[in-house]
Amino acid sequence: MVGNVPVGGDAPISVQTMTNTLTTDVEATVAQIAQAAAAGADIVRVSVPSIDAAEAFGQIVKRVEVPVVADIHFDYRIALRVADLGAACLRINPGNIGSEERVRAVVDAARDHGIPIRIGVNGGSLEKDLLEKYGEPTPEALRESAMRHVAYLEKFDFPDFKVSVKASDLFLTVNAYRLLAREIEQPLHLGITEAGGLRAGSIKSAIGLGIMLSEGIGDTIRVSLAADPVEEVKAGFDILKSLGLRSRGINFIACPTCSRREYDVIGTVAELEKRLADITMPLDVAVIGCVVNGPGECISADIGVAGAKHKCGYYENGQRVDRLDNERIVDLLEEKIRARVAYLKEHPEAGRAFAV
Repeated sequence: MVGNVPVGGDAPISVQTMTNTLTTDVEATVAQIAQAAAAGADIVRVSVPSIDAAEAFGQIVKRVEVPVVADIHFDYRIALRVADLGAACLRINPGNIGSEERVRAVVDAARDHGIPIRIGVNGGSLEKDLLEKYGEPTPEALRESAMRHVAYLEKFDFPDFKVSVKASDLFLTVNAYRLLAREIEQPLHLGITEAGGLRAGSIKSAIGLGIMLSEGIGDTIRVSLAADPVEEVKAGFDILKSLGLRSRGINFIACPTCSRREYDVIGTVAELEKRLADITMPLDVAVIGCVVNGPGECISADIGVAGAKHKCGYYENGQRVDRLDNERIVDLLEEKIRARVAYLKEHPEAGRAFAV
């Protein structure tokens, strides 16, 4: 358990992100965590590089709703302090915390406070002896580093941990996780570290995480982007949604358009995504530009429109029930979607199949 969020076993795969504000700027960090939580983040990680940051961390966790993981390197005293101040999890590398006595002190603090530890191995910060042994970061090197740290926790009889073995190279990361998944039963935290900017990083992460998740590897994910943390959360849910592992918000089934389109599909989808970002209830909405594939896609969706001259065919639960004016399609679709969501909130027993 990371706070109130279960990780591993049969629990839903959780989505994480990490703040990029200065932790000592409490107001900015609280605001960013709130934004990430509103986007759906289950867990948020905060870097704690100093004792001053640890004190700020204590203020932050009192003001947010989601569990907060403390990311700590080198100074074991920081780990001890944030454990006292309400961290939901400690992210450490036992190897860079210091002596065995210091690692034991951190483990004892986690045990006393009933919080887990994440062992975080990164291809960019492997131990020197492993780099000398393998020549460069390899899947085997990442696995060996992880198991070296696992041995610390096993020695201290502390089973409540999860592990990550991240690298910026997609195939290096995937193969390292495959090796590790054969050796431990604890949860795995997935990510392609330093994946890149919003577009390229999302694509790289979708491929890498998609491969692993489709093989049953992974229990919690973070999409690491040089972008707003909210974008990481959105990308994480999109990946899980595409794999049928979690569903949050509206799943737009939209055509790329061609000269057959009868209205502005691209603009319509962009505007609806913006207007309906507050909806968390899962719905499939088809927005198709013509009658070639439109009816077929709409039949499979909760709500859909298939382009036609002047007015689109409007579908609910696989049946065409109306026609909507192309010039007002955005407003009319938003109205229909919000009506469905409102109905289902009042009548959850109805399920997704009902007529507005």
